[in-house]
Amino acid sequence: MSIYDTEFSRRIRASVPTPPGSPQRNTPTKGKSRDYGDRFIPQREEEMHAAFQFLVEKPKSRRRSGQGTDSDARREEVNTTFTNLLKMELLTPRSSTSTRTRQSFAPVATNHAASHAGATPMHHHPPPGVSGAGGDRESSPASTLPPLPLHAPSTPTSAHGRAPGSGPSSAHHRAHQSQIALTSGTPPRGTFSSDAGSPGRKRVLNFASPTATRMAQITGGLDDMGHERYSLSPVGRESQKVLLSPRKNVRQIARTPFKVLDAPELADDFYLNLVSWSASNVLGVGLNACVYLWSAQTSTVTKLCDLADESDSITGLEWTNRGSTLALGTTRGVVEIWDAEYCKRIRTMTGHTQRVGSLAWNNHVLSSGSRDRSILHRDVRMPDPFFRRLAGAHKQEVCGLKWNQDTDQLASGGNDNKLYIWGGTENRPTWRFGEHRAAVKAIAWSPHQRGVLASGGGTQDKKIRFWNTLTGGLINEYDTGSQVCNLMWSRNSNELVSTHGYSAGQFQNQIHIWSYPSMKQVASLTGHTYRVLYLAMSPDGQTIVTGAGDETLRFWNAFEKGKHEEGITESPVALLR
Repeated sequence: MSIYDTEFSRRIRASVPTPPGSPQRNTPTKGKSRDYGDRFIPQREEEMHAAFQFLVEKPKSRRRSGQGTDSDARREEVNTTFTNLLKMELLTPRSSTSTRTRQSFAPVATNHAASHAGATPMHHHPPPGVSGAGGDRESSPASTLPPLPLHAPSTPTSAHGRAPGSGPSSAHHRAHQSQIALTSGTPPRGTFSSDAGSPGRKRVLNFASPTATRMAQITGGLDDMGHERYSLSPVGRESQKVLLSPRKNVRQIARTPFKVLDAPELADDFYLNLVSWSASNVLGVGLNACVYLWSAQTSTVTKLCDLADESDSITGLEWTNRGSTLALGTTRGVVEIWDAEYCKRIRTMTGHTQRVGSLAWNNHVLSSGSRDRSILHRDVRMPDPFFRRLAGAHKQEVCGLKWNQDTDQLASGGNDNKLYIWGGTENRPTWRFGEHRAAVKAIAWSPHQRGVLASGGGTQDKKIRFWNTLTGGLINEYDTGSQVCNLMWSRNSNELVSTHGYSAGQFQNQIHIWSYPSMKQVASLTGHTYRVLYLAMSPDGQTIVTGAGDETLRFWNAFEKGKHEEGITESPVALLR
């Protein structure tokens, strides 16, 4: 340490103010790091990908994915866009146009040693495409002539007193050009031909503008007004495309139901199907021994029937594909057909020995599944109660039935964890799927893809699986984390809605809307305090109604209008909101 570097001298230097404008030396103090504020100044020695951290990693919470609101989805979209923008601006190498431009204008270095050794001087080289090693034309006879030296002999010449070493004289050059013209029969470049139209001679004054490719090579693309050099934006062209691209609209889905109806004595039974919405916009609900009809157009409630006098109760109901006919399944194993418009029972059909929990229509064919493990096909035009019995496949109660009219296939799910695909009304199943580990009640056919079936498992399974019933293969499976009670496809978009019950996690009794085939969660709706066991959809495909053991029916605006309904003002259901 210097004798002048004492504690007293350091204090004196620190007390003297620095005059403005004078340079300061920032000597880094040992053990202290320089603070640059919120800027990021990367180290050149490090790798850029490792040095720059785009998003601060936050500790993972127990919050499930898809539980966010619309603002969370927009925030995630903004973060993703900003991250991609930084990647393109900082980590993507850009081509240096200035380097290319300088290279195109740089002169070609001449090796004078090679010229002295006998190589052709630069001003004697033919233009590109005329002759040479890679040229298409044949070498002219002038190529055999000895080249002119770049420098004259050391002795003075008689060319009007030219200085030694000043190169060939004009006379010497003209003599050499004449020798070339006489030998090759073609006037040299840069000379004027007096007989340009003579046969056997070529025109020498034919000049053309450089091609676009050649011009781009010369100017480096600077003649294009769309070049990055003329842009006033601080970001590159690719980043501008990202920023100017139309933003994906986030669909607004209300997280609360727009209507809630009381449903006293709505059974909390996983194996029953007690809610159905007709094509005439009437909702049918089975409450213990009674069936009530709620009109979405007038909001009036009508009591269809009461089976208390018969010591029976409702276990399943399903509207026909069109019209006002309703099929009911009861605890005693009876299937009844009712005319809802006149509140009149048309006929009663027997065949099952235990309760009928699942019903499905295919035009005039009604299929029923029962706890007695059998499926009965009934033709309502025939006097017989059924014309075919399917027994022996399911080993426990049949709790799910759905027809696909496009492929004429029937899907049946049971409490034995099995899913069967039947071709029409055949006796033997076409496919048997045993991947589920719990009861298969949730079944839905896709209206957008032919032969695609979605099925959901119970508490021990918690998965939604997609099948190709034309080939018998499993397309995909997705773990939802909770009991899958119902599945239904949107008629207007390639989306799927599922209702859930028991869950090992924090969230349960939810309604999820999925985007297929990515299975990205579009929305998550909550409100029920019991398992959401019942699900139905309005005829316009925009509204869904859910029912649970909390004895409530909740109406949700889940989907958008279809393309064929864009011109329609309001649906009857929308008028009730």
